Amino acid sequence: MGASGKRQAAVMIQGTGSNVGKSVIVAGLARVFARRGLRVLPFKPQNMSNNAAVTAEGGEIGRAQALQAFGARVAPSIHMNPVLLKPESDSGSQIIVQGKRFGTLKAREFGKQKGTLFPYVQESFEHLERDADLILVEGAGSPAEINLRAGDIANMGFAEALDVPVILAGDIDRGGVIASVVGTSVVIEPSERRRIKAFFINKFRGDPSLFDSGLTEIENRSGWPSLGVVPWFQKAGDLPEEDALGLDDKRGQGKLKVVVPVISRIANFDDLDPLRLEEDVTLRLIYPGQALPGDADLVLLPGTKSTMGDLAFLRAQGWHIDIAAHVRRGGRVLGICGGYQMLGRAISDPNGIEGPAGTIDGLGLLDVETVLTAEKQVVAQTGTHLSSGEAVSGYEIHIGRTAGRDCARPFLILGGHEDGAQSADGQVAGTYLHGLFGSDGFRAAFLKGFGARSTLGYSAKVELAMEALADHLEEHLDCDRILEIARSRVG
Repeated sequence: MGASGKRQAAVMIQGTGSNVGKSVIVAGLARVFARRGLRVLPFKPQNMSNNAAVTAEGGEIGRAQALQAFGARVAPSIHMNPVLLKPESDSGSQIIVQGKRFGTLKAREFGKQKGTLFPYVQESFEHLERDADLILVEGAGSPAEINLRAGDIANMGFAEALDVPVILAGDIDRGGVIASVVGTSVVIEPSERRRIKAFFINKFRGDPSLFDSGLTEIENRSGWPSLGVVPWFQKAGDLPEEDALGLDDKRGQGKLKVVVPVISRIANFDDLDPLRLEEDVTLRLIYPGQALPGDADLVLLPGTKSTMGDLAFLRAQGWHIDIAAHVRRGGRVLGICGGYQMLGRAISDPNGIEGPAGTIDGLGLLDVETVLTAEKQVVAQTGTHLSSGEAVSGYEIHIGRTAGRDCARPFLILGGHEDGAQSADGQVAGTYLHGLFGSDGFRAAFLKGFGARSTLGYSAKVELAMEALADHLEEHLDCDRILEIARSRVG
């Protein structure tokens, strides 16, 4: 409830499936309505992503909700994403509740536990209501997944319990959008069908008028009115990606060739975004079954949700051999978080946090060792890059402590303490700081060390993309009607 005890305006954007563009649409709508002077807060009851952000409370939320908060021009909060699932294996995830680790559950176990998590979801939503003019809620997956409806807290289960109206988004780029929207109307319950007040079509390429007859068919068959057709938004690539499925590489003639092995539990991969946008950088993502190219200048080992598991995965691809050869040729390596841990001589898990207790050999490129501990470091950080003296900012999300002789050559100073390590010859370095490439001065100095030039103001570019997204949605969606639907909850 709001400060007056009344419900606040709210609307939920659900999708006909995953990756239909809900996260970006909500971020853009947040900017649309923030520009109208409204206090807008984003909310996602349940998210699944290894791309997390750190809030001022020292908790974790999905990176997409942090982007949506940026769109709304507000600080991110743990209450914007009260339940976050971070996959650790094909069948299990770490559960983050209101920013803190709640436990690790298999998929079947989580299905049984969802009901116990709903009070946290409701508490967080009502917390936001006390400080909002408008709450934009993002669903997860699709309400048409009726096999998952029992105990649902992510889509219609949430919308029905909190009496939030719904708008349905369909993705025409993947094909079959008429069937997916109309099919949703067929399989959901009558009360849920009435809760959906309108729909729109996203990611259209070409002349939107060519789909006029398609809109008519959907309206006639579903009974829902259309809010418009949103053309493909080209600048979406300038915004941080939520999901590893959205990762792409940038091939070109950039002086600095950076290669990134895409490990199975890659996490916080938005570390790559500023590099991907630099003109002088050619970023190559190397997928399983591919060898690391021999002409790379830098191999960047990214973060991971499962360091020991992904080190085994890296070895299974033969990438450890490629990395060793790269170093022998004089190439440089940078590891971030889990990637940093992999670079050491050994990783120990005495308490079986990531799996069976034990110790495994690392890549041996840094004289350090890591011990995984139950305590999790989740904190926003600012500091200095020692080699250049440039300021850095970012965040830490990790378990484990790393120590050894190469820590005597730290990479950064963060909050008054030393962070990371470097080899004696300077070829190999590691750090626990995510987001450091978003610091323009550091990134420019780092690229200069390879003879490359930075031409990017990263934060400014993201801001321009967000403004362009809001303009795009204002032009192609009936935003006035969206606000009316949200306010109908109050009446």
